[in-house]
Amino acid sequence: VGPDTFTLCICLFIYDATGYGPVFEDQPVDTIYPEESPEAKITMSCRARANPPATYTWRLNSRNIDQDEDNHYTLVGGNLVISNPIKNKHVGKYTCKATNDYGTVVSREAAVQFGYLDFFSSEEREAVYVKEGQGAVLLCAPPPHYPDELSFRWILNEFPVFIPLDKRRFISQTTGNLFISKVDSSDSGNYSCFVSSASIAKSVFSKFIPLVPLAERPIRKYPADIKVKFPDTFALVGQNITLECFALGNPIPQIRWRKMDGELPANHEVSMAGAHLQLYHVQYEDEGTYECEALNSKGKDWHRARVSVEAFPEWTESISSTERDISSDYTMSCEASGKPKPHVHWLKNGYPYDKHDLKFRGLTFEDSGMYQCRAENRHGVIYADAELRVIACAPTFEHNPVKRRILGAKNGRVVLECRPKAAPKASLSWSKGSELLFNSSRMLIWEDGSLEILNVTRADEGRYTCFAENDRGKANSTGFLSITEATKITLAPSNADVTAGESASMQCAASHDSTLDITFVWTMDGRSIDFDRDGAHYERNPNGGSSGELIIKNTQLNHSGRYTCTAQTPVDNVSASADLVVRGPPGPPGGVRVEEIRNKSVRLIWSSGADNHSPISKYTVQCRDWFSQEDWRDATTSPPDVEGNAETATVVDLFPWTEYEFRVIATNTLGTGDPSSPSPKVTTLEAGKGNGAAAEPSWHPEYYYGRNFGYIIAFKPHDVYEWMKVTVADPEAKHYVHKDSSIPASTEFQVKVKAFNIKGEGPYSLTAVIYSAQDVPSEAPASVEARALSATEAIVWWLPVIQHTVEGYQVMEDREASSQRVVVSSRENQTRLENMRPNSPYLIEVRAYNAAGYGPPSHHFQIYTKKAPPSRPPKIISKKLKGTSVNIAWEHVEPLANESTIDGYKVLYRKAGLSTGLLYTTRKRSIDLPMPRDGDCVVEVRAHSEGGDGAVAQVRISGKHQSKPLHPSYMTVDSTKDPPPILYDCRLH
Repeated sequence: VGPDTFTLCICLFIYDATGYGPVFEDQPVDTIYPEESPEAKITMSCRARANPPATYTWRLNSRNIDQDEDNHYTLVGGNLVISNPIKNKHVGKYTCKATNDYGTVVSREAAVQFGYLDFFSSEEREAVYVKEGQGAVLLCAPPPHYPDELSFRWILNEFPVFIPLDKRRFISQTTGNLFISKVDSSDSGNYSCFVSSASIAKSVFSKFIPLVPLAERPIRKYPADIKVKFPDTFALVGQNITLECFALGNPIPQIRWRKMDGELPANHEVSMAGAHLQLYHVQYEDEGTYECEALNSKGKDWHRARVSVEAFPEWTESISSTERDISSDYTMSCEASGKPKPHVHWLKNGYPYDKHDLKFRGLTFEDSGMYQCRAENRHGVIYADAELRVIACAPTFEHNPVKRRILGAKNGRVVLECRPKAAPKASLSWSKGSELLFNSSRMLIWEDGSLEILNVTRADEGRYTCFAENDRGKANSTGFLSITEATKITLAPSNADVTAGESASMQCAASHDSTLDITFVWTMDGRSIDFDRDGAHYERNPNGGSSGELIIKNTQLNHSGRYTCTAQTPVDNVSASADLVVRGPPGPPGGVRVEEIRNKSVRLIWSSGADNHSPISKYTVQCRDWFSQEDWRDATTSPPDVEGNAETATVVDLFPWTEYEFRVIATNTLGTGDPSSPSPKVTTLEAGKGNGAAAEPSWHPEYYYGRNFGYIIAFKPHDVYEWMKVTVADPEAKHYVHKDSSIPASTEFQVKVKAFNIKGEGPYSLTAVIYSAQDVPSEAPASVEARALSATEAIVWWLPVIQHTVEGYQVMEDREASSQRVVVSSRENQTRLENMRPNSPYLIEVRAYNAAGYGPPSHHFQIYTKKAPPSRPPKIISKKLKGTSVNIAWEHVEPLANESTIDGYKVLYRKAGLSTGLLYTTRKRSIDLPMPRDGDCVVEVRAHSEGGDGAVAQVRISGKHQSKPLHPSYMTVDSTKDPPPILYDCRLH
């Protein structure tokens, strides 16, 4: 048999797809075998898909397993069965090899360990004596065991009565110890630690420990004292972790959690009455120092430890099986991310291959085989498998002939494909009839053999033949080219400008070849219009035919955009576009917040909403107080008229010491828009700084009528029997000030009010409790610290002022001559600062305040904001369908000199029209996303840095059920302009 015959057989063998190398379908996994297991065997799984079927061998700790030498081992298919396993003989790391004629692949390593949980010691446990009000700790001291993972409960007096957990009692799932923050007489009893191992399905319990509370009167109080302290913790990306913190103390301490260098992750949960902080699906940005704080009325305690986030290896570039021509060049490469950075090396047919990248120069048959890329760090190992098959054969058109009939539009462009199978690559040529074709100004033979003809005419009709030849043989294939009339837009849509609620019409008509069907497809801003789903607003011209008129009924603001009409036949398509502007009242302003709070005024700041194509002419500020509940009223502002270009206003004529919230409404020539979301609730300050010399009741009358209308106010200190009374003759009065220099600060008063007129007195209101004016806080917040979170945001935290009169804190940021103030309630001891300048120094100070005014400032703390995030968006370079998913790839963003270094990328995957969706973070430059079932989705990609998120790049994905154009079976376009894209059903815009 000669060499040509030999290579031809190889080619036919490959193309019949009768053989392929092993591909794992099932691999061994780590196994824990209970020492007391009634089933005296271990089964390690291994199964590979292969043709011819694979044979299997196993290794233990890199040593081949010989079934003849050890009768404990049996091979069942590819599975390894270990009968009557022995601990000191069969523990270790196992790997499976699958082999057939095409090569060998090695499975991942899987460890076999023996699990056990010994019994507790039989020695009696000593009694624990604790004074009532003190804390207690009962030690579990679990017996020897493997694996480390155990769960703990405690039995009270008898099984199965388990101790319920609450804010007073806590069981550490790390040590098993039972903690009681404050012992009382009901805790008397006998306690046993109940330990379970889920891995081996076994539980044991300890000897009982008597707990004896000792009566003490009066019961003493103790400050919070943290006894359960979470350690420095390592977590892997995607894991769930639990941090434990519990304190003893009387009163029972309250547990609070914070992240010292930012806010707690969005995916966190606090449970077990505050003793557990659970972080779900941990990400790199969750890394940092965490603090738990325990406090009661006697004092506080805190503990800090660090959470470090690392990652299992993950492929960023992988390998896949391929066929390559003999003598060609080929490179295999793979890259993996992870923390620490994984080490990558290669295997060929199960043996180490000492190369980082596989670069083949002139492939030979000996290069065929099964290749594996192995990436490893201290957290684990991953494998990528691929078969490289080197082929050689004469050209053949059997599976991919030239199309028998090809249609092209007159004056357009047509491409005739020629793609024979051949190895090595065939040289290709074309003929029309008997005329051999060469490259010219109208004809071009591409590198892949396709023939392109520009400005086709009827003279180009005829039979076209592609010839293929290599050193193994020759072949040819023929097709017939027919020319049709080109499709042309005869009536293009025109720009339109309407007011919301009106209807608009977009004309579109086209001429086309009479032998072909024509379809009109409309898109708005690149998104196909679904006439079934959006039929309430979109309607086609019912006459059809060569007209594709679009009618937009009852236009809404979101109908503004660029509309494109595409007239398409099975041969070509042509498009024309126009803009629709829908004008309407303004959208709601955003970000309403309150600053500079005084006794009768505040300053509002907001950001402008959408003007909806008509400039905003004015803003209206509304407010409501605690008394009016749902009733909003126009507020008095300074200046009285708030111009449309303003984003701030001062609200005046407010009542002191009253809780308010505010909203803003924009108006233009087309009407008044929807109101903004309400601002956070704030309380105006008391009139003047209090010295304990006045009490000021206030009230809100429903209505009043009759001559000589007025009010009688009765009030008294809460511990005095006699009521003092005063008459207020003003029917519009809403408050009264009683001054008395002997009244101490914050004295509790009871107050009731009734109305009178010429006919007599009405009934008293319900009695209310008020307090006389306060003194300003005398202490400054301590331990003020801050940290820049990004280029425009920072977080500030401090130790609270322990004075019951404190109502909140004012945080001031000072940069050069400008400053900004943020106010938070007394329940908070941290806040976020926003709208800061990038790469700039700031001085931070914090003051406590109450109704009497502000206390002394804290010491200043200086921070520098981060450099600005990247200003340039990622460039989307590819969108590829992969079965039921789509792969989006982009170029790396290079930051400018004044911008932050890129840490990774954020990808937001959302439904079109919605602002929220699924957020992914990645260090790769591509991502696989599921295809939407219906409707459109938008993918937003932005670089992420310590300065924040950069500019965004967008791409739209259409759902599987989206209406779509016809399926052309050849390539042709209108030649009257630069070649537009052919409308394939790839569902990507």
